[in-house]
Amino acid sequence: MGRSMVDWDRVEELRSKGWDWDKIAEDPKVGFHPDSSVQETGRALRGLYHRQRSRERRQGPAPEVAAPTKEEREKAERKWTLPRIGYLLVPIFGIWFVIAYIVPSPVGLVLPAIPYLALVLVLVAFLLLFGLFRSTGARWSKVYRTTLVTGIVLGLVVSAVIALGGILFFGCPVLPSASSATTQPGQGWTSVSVSAWHENGLPVVYYFGATWCPYCSASSWVIWKALSGFGTVSNTWQQYSTEDSIPEIALANAQYSSSYITFIVNEDTSNVTGTFPSTSNCVEQAYVSAYSASAIPFVAVNGQYIHGGSSLISPPNQFGSETPNQVKADVQSESGTGWSVVQGQTWWMMAFMAKSCGATPGNLAQQPYTSGWTTNTLSSVKGDLGQIR
Repeated sequence: MGRSMVDWDRVEELRSKGWDWDKIAEDPKVGFHPDSSVQETGRALRGLYHRQRSRERRQGPAPEVAAPTKEEREKAERKWTLPRIGYLLVPIFGIWFVIAYIVPSPVGLVLPAIPYLALVLVLVAFLLLFGLFRSTGARWSKVYRTTLVTGIVLGLVVSAVIALGGILFFGCPVLPSASSATTQPGQGWTSVSVSAWHENGLPVVYYFGATWCPYCSASSWVIWKALSGFGTVSNTWQQYSTEDSIPEIALANAQYSSSYITFIVNEDTSNVTGTFPSTSNCVEQAYVSAYSASAIPFVAVNGQYIHGGSSLISPPNQFGSETPNQVKADVQSESGTGWSVVQGQTWWMMAFMAKSCGATPGNLAQQPYTSGWTTNTLSSVKGDLGQIR
């Protein structure tokens, strides 16, 4: 007798309504299809029904699945599932990101807060949310709370180890974020409340740039002229920037003789567009990472007066048709097209340098380095010095 899948729940439903077996067997929803040799379909269905019931009684009721105990649930949660991994990693990278953003040196030197730690934080947060979405168990439990606390502790430990390692072993300075900087007068200058950057007891003027960069090329004349006001600059050369052919004075190998200022330079001379110079130590890298906004040129005076994220001279193509030698002659003589382009920023940079040497508007004329300045230079720097906050 052919018996396709019979819907016994339907059979029970129709029997409860008082249907006889012949009528039940004819119902298409029951799904009873006997062989063609069967003449009494109701009788055949009834016999099949009783055999089915007898089989079920022999087998007994299906065993009930016991609900997991509290210990079993906690044991399952202690496995390293996606939610638990997320609860651990989110606080680690979240705390590291916040501290690295607030104190970019030394905490942010291994991985800068922006963009690297921010990207990692987004990824682990997505991992946590995806794991919670896919999870069929509890989304918050004692195990998860413990994992979260562990992540917070590890985030603090990681940040502290990086900070102490940078300070103790590499001499990295403690620098606040660029968002804490105070805007100074002059185009693009800011100041940060940090310890002075000195070398051999003298304030440092630090330059980070490249000879291919047109903005660096235009700014190089400001830096060279300002340095010349406090000492003697040698071993430089004139050329055009690789990009846009802007006249420049290359400072990469500059030798600087001064009793008042130390000059440190990282300048790329590959002339390959997009190539940035490398730094020599943790102090230089700290300032570049914290305040350059990943742009060149970058200048720091005494570690406290910063020009980063924009050019000293913008746009750079203001020298007309002058050659590098003509621009140098203009800047030396403080006349002509070249000098008119750079003089404003030169006075500001010299004012920040004088401030770093301890000068005030009242005693600037008595400073020994001013003996070679023109009257106009002294007057202009004195006026700018009085505006520095």
